[in-house]
Amino acid sequence: MKNPIEERSYLLNRRAFLSKGSVGIGAAALSSILGTSLLSCNSNSSPASLIQKNSTALSHLHFAPKAKRVIYLFQSGGPSQLDLFDYKPLLEKMRGQELPESIRNGQRLTGMTSGQDSFPLANSLYSFDQYGQSGAWLSELLPYTSRVVDDICMVKSMYTEAINHDPAVTFFQTGSQQPGRPAIGSWLSYGLGSENENLPGFCVLLSRGTGRPFGQPLYSRLWGNGFLHSLHQGVQFRSGKDPVLFLNDPKGMSKQSRRNMLDKVAELNQIQYEETGDPEIQSRISQYEMAYKMQTSVPGLMDISGEPDHIYKMYGPEATQAGTFASNCLLARRLAEQDVRFIQLYHMGWDHHDNLPSAVKKQANDVDQASAALIMDLKQRGMLEDTLVIWGGEFGRTNYSQGLLTDNNYGRDHHPRCFTIWMAGGGVKPGMVYGETDEFGYNIIKDPVHVHDFQATMLHLLGIDHEKLTYKYQGRRFRLTDVHGKVINDLLA
Repeated sequence: MKNPIEERSYLLNRRAFLSKGSVGIGAAALSSILGTSLLSCNSNSSPASLIQKNSTALSHLHFAPKAKRVIYLFQSGGPSQLDLFDYKPLLEKMRGQELPESIRNGQRLTGMTSGQDSFPLANSLYSFDQYGQSGAWLSELLPYTSRVVDDICMVKSMYTEAINHDPAVTFFQTGSQQPGRPAIGSWLSYGLGSENENLPGFCVLLSRGTGRPFGQPLYSRLWGNGFLHSLHQGVQFRSGKDPVLFLNDPKGMSKQSRRNMLDKVAELNQIQYEETGDPEIQSRISQYEMAYKMQTSVPGLMDISGEPDHIYKMYGPEATQAGTFASNCLLARRLAEQDVRFIQLYHMGWDHHDNLPSAVKKQANDVDQASAALIMDLKQRGMLEDTLVIWGGEFGRTNYSQGLLTDNNYGRDHHPRCFTIWMAGGGVKPGMVYGETDEFGYNIIKDPVHVHDFQATMLHLLGIDHEKLTYKYQGRRFRLTDVHGKVINDLLA
C-alpha cells in the first residue's frame, strides 16, 4: 500500500496537469453543478460573480403545477380538533361516561394517561355551528375562519404513526420520525430551486402562543437540510434588530470591503473545490453570496411600516407587533410576493393536557383572525390560486379527559388516530370537508389520510411526482414520502 502522503502528491500532480488545459476538470464540474457556463465568462469575472441561480434536481415537472409556493401555518403542540373543527353531539350526551373499550380497541396511550383508571368522555365547552355553502361545522372560537370556510378544504381524517411531539412534528416536516432527514422546504429547494436570487427559497418564522407560552420547544433541525447540501436548509427570520443572524457587516467594514473579501474567499474556495471535488464547497460559496444579497433585500422585506391601515386591521391588532403569529402571517404574504418557494410558520403552545378550555381559547385568538386574513389577502391580490396554504398540527387530542373532569375544566392527551387540518388555494377544492370520524371522534370511518398521503398530495400540487423526487444517500434513494403514500385526488380542484 502506498504512503498516504505520497498518494495525495500523485493525485495533486495529476490534477495540476489536467487543470493546465484551457478548462480544468474542476472548473468544468463546477460549471455543471452550478448550471452556468464558466467558459462563456470573460477572464475578469470573479469566482463569486459566477455563482448564479443553482441548477435543480428536476429537469422538468411531472405534472402541470397548480401551486408555485407553499405557506405552511404549523400549529405545534396538537390543536384539539374536538374543540375547533370536529363537532360530536354524542360527547355532550355521554359527558363523564367511560370511553367504551370497543371504541378505544387497545389504542396505545402516552405515559401521561397510561396510569389513569378512568377515561371520562369530555365534550367541548364551546358551541359549534355550520357555516358557508359547504355547511362545515366550526367552533365559536373561530369566528374569522368561519368567514373563509368556503375558501378552505377541511380534512377531518388525518392520522399519523407518532404519539409524542418530537417524532410527530419531525414526521410531518421530514417524512420520518427519526431526525436527520431533509425538511419539506429543503426538498423543494433541492427539486425546484428558488425563483428569487436575493432571498432563500425556504424561510422560517416562529411565534409563541399565549395559551401555553412555555410549552413544547422546537428545534432548528426541523428546517434543516439533512443529507442535502446545506444550501437547501431553511433560514430563520427573527423579530428584533437582526432578522437573520450574522447577516450584517462588522463595524468598520464597508460594502466594497465586504465584496472584495467575498471575492477572495470564493477564489480560495474554488481552488479547494478543484482539488477535492466536494460539492459542499460550492454550497458554501452560494451561501456567502446569498447572505451578501440579503443585506439589501431583507431590511426592506421586514419593514412592514408601509402597509396600509386596512391591512393591519385585516390581520388584527397584533400585526404590528414583531414576532407574533399575526405579524408573521403578514410577513409570509410579503415573502410570497417575492416568490419565496416555501414559507414555514410555527406557532407554539397547543399542548393542552390540562386547563384546555382557557388555553385553547387563547391559542385560537392568536391565530384565527390572521389565518383568515392571509387567505383573504392572497385572494384579493390574485395569489391564492397559485399559493397553497396549509394549517394544522402534528396530531389531535383525545375525546376523554386527561386528569380530573369538572363542569368547567378538562385536559386532553395526544391522539394520533384522527385529527383535522385545512388547506386553501394552490389547486385544492375550496369549500370542501373531506373524511369523517366516528360519533365519538376517536376513529376514522371514511377516507383516511396518512401523513405521507398529505405530503404526496402537496408535492403533486407543485407538479412533482413524490416517487421521483429522490436523493441517493448511503446507498439508498430517499424521498420525502419514504416508501409509501398516495395522492388524494379527491382533494384536487
